[in-house]
Amino acid sequence: MTDRTATVRPDRRAELAAGLARVRARIADACSAAGRDRTEVTMIAVTKTYPAGDVVALAGLGVTDVGENRDQEAAAKAAEVAAAGVAPRWHFIGQLQRNKCRSVVRYADVVQSVDSVRLAGALDAAAAAGRDRPLDVLVQVSIDGDPARGGAVPDSADPDRGLGPVAEAVAGAGALRLGGLMAVAPLGWEPERAFARLAEVTGWFRGLYPAATALSAGMSGDLEIAIGYGATHVRVGSALLGMRPTLR
Repeated sequence: MTDRTATVRPDRRAELAAGLARVRARIADACSAAGRDRTEVTMIAVTKTYPAGDVVALAGLGVTDVGENRDQEAAAKAAEVAAAGVAPRWHFIGQLQRNKCRSVVRYADVVQSVDSVRLAGALDAAAAAGRDRPLDVLVQVSIDGDPARGGAVPDSADPDRGLGPVAEAVAGAGALRLGGLMAVAPLGWEPERAFARLAEVTGWFRGLYPAATALSAGMSGDLEIAIGYGATHVRVGSALLGMRPTLR
């Protein structure tokens, strides 16, 4: 590759390898403590603000899943990574505007942040027109019930933002595949409290959709607690990639 953004310095590769080893050890220890098999948990490397070269290097180190939260950055980065001959599984994890759906469905393998019936409809239409296979979707849950923070609200009758209506809309969409749930621990909540509440919601949800078993929860600072409460995917940025390197 001649494009500097898709290459990585040897010292940066060593930094990434060391960060990855530490995170993998944390996940393995958390699974052991929870009595779970290590293979039940997938690490998603959250590479927002980091260059395409980091994604290529991580893929070379065995990372299979990558997360981004802004379409403008993610679309360009995915193209650079593809040009380098690397094909990770791309997760869109940020707040998604309906007018960005047509772009996101071109590169994302999973969208983790669907939190309204209207967004599900827009994403379904975009996926039907822009993909040759279903798009995997996780419904984002509002743990604290505040829709202003993002997330569908459990135990709500709101026809657009209630968790039940959103899940039903995704499950009934022809171009989407309901994979499970995603959540972020709310600001001001202890992770233990947040993920215990999420586990309650997950139990209810899986009673309705037993095949939708994915649970994306936990980040660099609280992944152990999330794994203890059943997370199948953890989203790791700073613990893996450290401070953003100076681009040259």
